[in-house]
Amino acid sequence: QVQLVESGGGLVQAGGSLRLSCAASGRTFSIYAMGWFRQAPGKEREFVAAITWSGRSTSYAESVKGRFTISRDNAKNTVYLQMNSLKPEDTAVYYCAEDRTSFSNTLNNRPLQYDYWGQGTQVTVSS
Repeated sequence: QVQLVESGGGLVQAGGSLRLSCAASGRTFSIYAMGWFRQAPGKEREFVAAITWSGRSTSYAESVKGRFTISRDNAKNTVYLQMNSLKPEDTAVYYCAEDRTSFSNTLNNRPLQYDYWGQGTQVTVSS
């Protein structure tokens, strides 16, 4: 059974940085694309970033482009989200997710394209 466990969330002032981690277990991590999503209170879950299984390609939501960086370490079965220049509007619960298709080079931005999800980690940015 696939398990995804996020960590690294917390409270930070605007302009600060956080690094989220997502540790995966249960199936071969290195052959699946990974994504980060977030959900603020009263809002739908939204795409943040995705990375292919090889790590060669990434994509970002316009709202985080230039500030966030997704990366992965297949030897550690872990995907990361480095978040810089944080803004109050980045406040949300952040989730990592594993794509349903192995060896896919398509970077999906819809939640339905992901089979497995972590429990989420809270990120709060104060102004």
